[in-house]
Amino acid sequence: QVQLVESGGGLVQPGGSLRLSCVASGSVFTLYAMAWYRQAPGKQRESVARISSKGSTDYADSVKGRFTISRNNARNTVFLQMNSLKPEDTAIYYCNQGSDVVRPGGYWGLGTQVTVSS
Repeated sequence: QVQLVESGGGLVQPGGSLRLSCVASGSVFTLYAMAWYRQAPGKQRESVARISSKGSTDYADSVKGRFTISRNNARNTVFLQMNSLKPEDTAIYYCNQGSDVVRPGGYWGLGTQVTVSS
C-alpha cells in the first residue's frame, strides 16, 4: 500500500522560504513521477511542480523561478523548496505519485498547510 507523508508546512512572512518534504513508502520510488499540488480555500486543486522518474522537472507559471522540486531516491523523498513566498501561495500542499505519462498520479498524501501572512 502506497503512503505519502508530507511535512514542512507552516506560517511564514511574505518573502520568506519553506521547504516541504514528502516521504513515500510501499512503492518502487525510482519508477514514478512525483509532484506537488496545492489547493487554496474556495479554489480547485492545481499543479505546482512535477519531477519525472528520470529527473525532468516542470512548474506552474506562477511559481517558476521561486520554487524548486527535487528528489532523493535513496531516501524515497521529494522536496519542494519555496522561496520568495507570496500571500497567494497560501494553500494546502499535497504530494502526488504516479506514472510518467499520467497526471495527476493515483496516490495522494494528506497535505500540509502553508500560510504566507504578515
